[in-house]
Amino acid sequence: MSAAGVLVSDPGLQSQFTQVELRGLKSKESGPVKLGDLPPMMVKLKGLNELLTEQEITAILGESYPDTNKDIDFESFLRVYLNLQARAADKLGSTKNSSSFLKATTTTLLHTINESEKASYVAHINSYLGEDSFLKKYLPLDPASNDLFNLVRDGVLLCKLINVAVPGTIDERAINTKRVLNPWERNENHTLCLNSAKAIGCTVVNIGTQDLVEGRPHLVLGLISQIIKIQLLADLNLKKTPQLVELVDDSKDVEELMSLAPEKMLLKWMNFHLKKAGYKKTVTNFSSDVKDGEAYAYLLNALAPELCSTATLDTKDPNERAKMVLDQAEKLDCKRYLSPKDIVEGSPNLNLTFVAQIFQHRNGLSADSKKVSLAEMMPDDIQVSREERAFRLWINSLGTAIYVNNLFEDVRNGWVLLEVLDKVSPGSVNWKQATKPPIKMPFRKVENCNQVIKIGKELNFSLVNVAGNDIVQGNKKLILAYLWQLMRSNILQLLKNLRCHSQGKEVSDADILSWANNKVKKSGKTSQMESFKDKSLSNGIFFLELLSAVKPRVVNWKLVTKGEDDEQKKLNAQYIISVARKLGCSIFLLPEDIMEVNQKMILTLTASIMYWSLQQPAEDSEALSETTEPAVEVSEPST
Repeated sequence: MSAAGVLVSDPGLQSQFTQVELRGLKSKESGPVKLGDLPPMMVKLKGLNELLTEQEITAILGESYPDTNKDIDFESFLRVYLNLQARAADKLGSTKNSSSFLKATTTTLLHTINESEKASYVAHINSYLGEDSFLKKYLPLDPASNDLFNLVRDGVLLCKLINVAVPGTIDERAINTKRVLNPWERNENHTLCLNSAKAIGCTVVNIGTQDLVEGRPHLVLGLISQIIKIQLLADLNLKKTPQLVELVDDSKDVEELMSLAPEKMLLKWMNFHLKKAGYKKTVTNFSSDVKDGEAYAYLLNALAPELCSTATLDTKDPNERAKMVLDQAEKLDCKRYLSPKDIVEGSPNLNLTFVAQIFQHRNGLSADSKKVSLAEMMPDDIQVSREERAFRLWINSLGTAIYVNNLFEDVRNGWVLLEVLDKVSPGSVNWKQATKPPIKMPFRKVENCNQVIKIGKELNFSLVNVAGNDIVQGNKKLILAYLWQLMRSNILQLLKNLRCHSQGKEVSDADILSWANNKVKKSGKTSQMESFKDKSLSNGIFFLELLSAVKPRVVNWKLVTKGEDDEQKKLNAQYIISVARKLGCSIFLLPEDIMEVNQKMILTLTASIMYWSLQQPAEDSEALSETTEPAVEVSEPST
């Protein structure tokens, strides 16, 4: 075992830092210090030292903490650091006009605002949400103004945009849409937005509700860019577009195709058509390789020869060619979200969205019945794919350095699992014995996976006859069993870390069940659950009563059905998930998991509500030790 890691009780806060960063910051903050001592300490830290003076830091701290004699603990120290980084980034954005690929995955937030991207996202919002019954009175937005950043402050716009990207993610009945919202209602909308963004695959580890309330430009644009990207790339997989199988020559390559990230699939599709059209180069990115516009000219001529002309290839001026390319794309009904200048300057975000739009309107793939039927015949176990989705989204929500697109492929070298273990059990990974991707030597992958199994055994996972090589081979059943135990261990550890309630004792599944039943009973309701596989849970009433018990006004009972048929059950299940996220629960289950009473997902839902509830001040009297009613534990997954 390597040196013990630095534990932070708030997982959202911990996920914004690597263990290396936490250890470094811990060494600078040795024990409680006074707020007045922070400015000279903070001015030396990474991301602040060149951007803020000691006087500026003192002024910023004074806005939130007027009492300079107040003691500050390590977690408050971390929050102050993140706040100062965001302010430093805002300052950089107002003094420097450089662009950056906005991505919410780094702690040092030195991002600036790209006006072209802002204009593009505003055009997208105007186009897709212009007829929304609530938003139409505020749209269209003016891209040259700060309308966008002002409109996101109440939380409605981003919730609606998430539903455009992945329809049905948010039950819109849970969004607070009064004309004037109080601070609590705004905060609920932003909490719902961020937890739902995680549930569609956005990385939001360095964005908080306060950032959205304040409409921080670089963070707002970073989140919007991810949401729009998810929308535009939604069809770039074999399930949605089986014709993509045409990109490979034989069935052996289909599995490799399935594991490609959507952006890589888009490049593969583009190069497939370019090669057929006689284009001599390979496009490897959406920036430098497309700046001259030639690849676009070839692509559009190949896909829509009846709408295009060879004049785009004859011109020698890249700006002129870019303008002609956009004119031709418009004939395909591609919305004009970028300018010729964006192509010539190689804006990666905007060029990616442009190619994705071309794919959506004219993918040029034939319906080769043999190949398409091969893609449609690929095994698709609904339960497995649902669990794969939940674990993949959970891993990405932790802020791991590597983004997981295909769970079973992306964990096979062991590195992602080691990253997750380091987040869940800080200090458990011996990084000196780990190999970072890309890994050419197969035995290095086995070494990584052997360490994954070793740590699992130290965490008391049930891993009888399981070896690292099972993960390397992509054994789906064993990978899912391991990840379920890891996710369960994480939530139990989070509950245990709330020491004032658990007194540091281990928390069991039985404790969670008993707590939930007691909570509902104390609120005067009669619903109870026998176990996490109790079929009566399928109508959703118990969870709505539990949510109402932990926060009385959060459930609007006028919207609740009796749950007597599948349609009513689904309405309740959708509402439960959105209300739980609105409270602050980070959950990744689907309505079907509640309707079918998926034991694992029901446990995570109950535990997440419990974790949120126990962090509220009113819960002081309810220690876990009081939950003594008998309950049934979830059995360990068989391996």
